[in-house]
Amino acid sequence: MSPSFRRRSHGFTMIEVVIVLAIVAILAAVAVPAYQDQMRASRRTEAREALMRIQAAQERWRSNNVSYTTVMGSAGLNVSASTANYTYAVSGASATGYTATATARAKQAGDTACASFGIRVAGAVTTLRRNSGDDDGTCWPK
Repeated sequence: MSPSFRRRSHGFTMIEVVIVLAIVAILAAVAVPAYQDQMRASRRTEAREALMRIQAAQERWRSNNVSYTTVMGSAGLNVSASTANYTYAVSGASATGYTATATARAKQAGDTACASFGIRVAGAVTTLRRNSGDDDGTCWPK
């Protein structure tokens, strides 16, 4: 019997490698933006929690003073004015209300849907706001 002279291939052909690379590129093109959107949405939670802490601190402050305050530090609300992803500010403080705002920065600056959002308190009415209008549930999920 004569030995078989058929060549055995060891490894992958160039076409197989190109097909695998194309599949990986398509998966990455879909997965990376979805991952980034999810990370932006999860970082919004940080801002919502900080705004709620500001709101609670404002109520504590108001219970001992004649009006709300715009001072974020230890002399006022004792709440940090910024974190890694947001800066916080309180404006329009009066005896009946204020506006607390979270503004995206650093990694979160690409979050155009919720670049700036916050809470407006006017008397007994609290409004959740996004940028310049009322929130539609994007920044403040219901």
